[in-house]
Amino acid sequence: MSRKSVSKKTSRKTATRQSNARRRKTVRKPARTLRSRLIRLVFLGAGLFLGLTLPWVLWLNLKVTSEFEGRKWDLPSRVYARPLSLYGGLALTSGALESELRAAAYRKVASPSQDGSYTVKGKRFEIIRRGFRFGDGEQQSLKFSLELSGGRVTRLRAPHSSAALDLVRLDPAEIASIYPLQNEDRTLVSINEVPELLITGLQAVEDRHFKHHHGIDPLGIIRALLADIRAGKAVQGGSTLTQQLVKNYFLSNERTLPRKINEVLMSLLLEWHYQKSEILEAYLNEIYLGQQGNHSIHGFGRASEFYFNQALERLEPQQVALLVGMVRGASWYNPRRNPERALARRNKVLDIFTETGLLSEAESSQMKSRPLGVTPSPETGRSHYPAFLDLVREQLRSHYRESDLMSEGLRIFTTLAPSDQAAAEHAIEKGLQDLSERGLPHELQGALVLVDAGSGEVRALVGDRDTSRKGFNRALHARRQVGSVIKPLVYLLALEHGDSYNLLTRISDQPVTLRQADGSSWSPQNYDHKSHGQVSLLEALIRSYNQATVRLGMNIGVAHLISKLQQLGVKAEIGAVPSTLLGALEMTPLEVAQVYQSLAAGGFSIPLRAVTSVQTASGETLNHYGLRLLPLERRDAVAVLNYALTRVVADGTARGLPGLLGSEVTVAGKTGTTNERRDSWFVGYTRNRVAVAWVGLDDNRPAGVTGSNAAMRVWARLFRSLPLEPVSLDMPDGAYWMWVDPESNTLSDASCRGAVQMPFVAGSEPDTESACLVRLERKEKKSFWRKWFDKSN
Repeated sequence: MSRKSVSKKTSRKTATRQSNARRRKTVRKPARTLRSRLIRLVFLGAGLFLGLTLPWVLWLNLKVTSEFEGRKWDLPSRVYARPLSLYGGLALTSGALESELRAAAYRKVASPSQDGSYTVKGKRFEIIRRGFRFGDGEQQSLKFSLELSGGRVTRLRAPHSSAALDLVRLDPAEIASIYPLQNEDRTLVSINEVPELLITGLQAVEDRHFKHHHGIDPLGIIRALLADIRAGKAVQGGSTLTQQLVKNYFLSNERTLPRKINEVLMSLLLEWHYQKSEILEAYLNEIYLGQQGNHSIHGFGRASEFYFNQALERLEPQQVALLVGMVRGASWYNPRRNPERALARRNKVLDIFTETGLLSEAESSQMKSRPLGVTPSPETGRSHYPAFLDLVREQLRSHYRESDLMSEGLRIFTTLAPSDQAAAEHAIEKGLQDLSERGLPHELQGALVLVDAGSGEVRALVGDRDTSRKGFNRALHARRQVGSVIKPLVYLLALEHGDSYNLLTRISDQPVTLRQADGSSWSPQNYDHKSHGQVSLLEALIRSYNQATVRLGMNIGVAHLISKLQQLGVKAEIGAVPSTLLGALEMTPLEVAQVYQSLAAGGFSIPLRAVTSVQTASGETLNHYGLRLLPLERRDAVAVLNYALTRVVADGTARGLPGLLGSEVTVAGKTGTTNERRDSWFVGYTRNRVAVAWVGLDDNRPAGVTGSNAAMRVWARLFRSLPLEPVSLDMPDGAYWMWVDPESNTLSDASCRGAVQMPFVAGSEPDTESACLVRLERKEKKSFWRKWFDKSN
């Protein structure tokens, strides 16, 4: 065979093998391509999953850690009234004491056994005071008895003890809350403060495997699903406490698959990062447990106060059971709206407590026999006194931002006395109603400010005839002409010039015409349109003569009056015009109260205050607003003026006041009426209280009112319900009492006809003697020489 033929044969075999190999390769190629595609799809899917899910999980992880570790609930500020301090001899009526107890949400019962309860037997009170954290330390609960007689505390004792208690300070009433923007109301609690039964009972009812699962409980979900299938409806939840917390804290309530997936993932992450105790504490403070108007009640701490008016650590087992039962549905099991449903739920929870060994059968049976025990209405969180709260906000504004008040959980202690506030509100509401029945306009408005004279603390404030209405606050913002209530300051300035004036100094009450800055003439007239010739300073003041006051004021100078007003705390601009002497200047009732506080305190000017201290939520004092005492230079003249203002009530324009009060107790006061009877004012004070009443129409139309026919009646209605202490007429250094003849402005004696005892600033007393005093002195001299002669013999 030739080499060429062999070569061809070999080439054909090679070609055949290559052809077969290509055929084999072509047959196997589809299998290998499918596998590789599947592998690529798996890797692609995994990549997509990791690429999308991992960032999402990482984002959820960041959200959980950042928000939970830095968790800071916005807490409303709590505003408290002044605490009532009880001691022997305190002026207090049984009605006022019950008003204080009601304001502080004490429960009247047949026999007190719990904190915050009391009973009354005649004039004897038995009270169990609640514990409270004051700025000077923790005050424990205390059971004590108190007896009243003659409008005073006569006995104060602990039970089963003969020893008297020196002082008992009641916990203050919570009068308002300043809420966060999201309107969530809560009181934070530490897990160490929470009753053990609440911690274990909550787990027994809501999540028995809480200590062992890692955020979700698959078996619990299956059990809940089977229970729901058997019942044909949703009867059991499968969510863990961790899931419930995640839903409340991080997520919305929408029922969607993505939200549920987020809930599961975040629950696992939460359990991965944090201890069970941290999760449980957050749950205790976050869970929704009720609604009060626009404000949602969150956490067991606030729920305990909201439903039982008790601190969480003081709850009894059946009360704990009720709150635990409400976790399932706070609205559905609301004990005030649905008491039967709530009672059944509470008893079922008590059964679970027994089933899990938290309570014995006997204990559970005993607890089931008790009523729900919730207060009839929530006593906390509402702004009971909107007008007073306006003043609180104004006085805090210089130290705190509004956002601080709405988020930092501050504890704000104020000066408000709930019993005095209740009396002031009654005086405005009933007083204005009485005035309309007497023929005055039905739409009259009014304002009242009541101040403790010695401390400058505002005890009550009303700014509207509808005392619960929020809006324009007339006590703070109604700037109206004050009329004759300004006149006493003109006479005070005169008395400070002791070399020229005393209460018996004669001044002219004759027509006077003054030229105004615009060139026009001003001729003031007296209210009775008569002139009275030469009158004493005292008569001009108690009769409120305009002509005499203007003549006296022009001699002293309008600028001096403006300076005195500014010295006493008036910050508004005042025109230096003669009509200012008769009250043609606008002031608010609060500003008028500031001026008269100085007079009522005997010449000690104290800035009025509504806030005494501010604390953090944990009790640390941030600010203490102490007493700022500013003695006036001429307290002697103030003391003499105070006497003159008691004569206004006894003999002058306010002489009808004792009849309205039903008492002859010594009161100082001054009426005020503005042009065309548009505004009615009355300012009056006793030993320890000064109050300003204003009555008029909002549109400033003539209202037919005078100081005595409107505002004085409202003032009297308030003070009829308060302990009346006579004005102190003790004279300070630089002033003293003397017997004088007021007709001749001469020194006299108690035995002389027509003699009266009056105070004088030293050096301003009369420098001549009455004929009666001269005769008495001659007689005394003769008697002296006769006695000396008889003795020498």
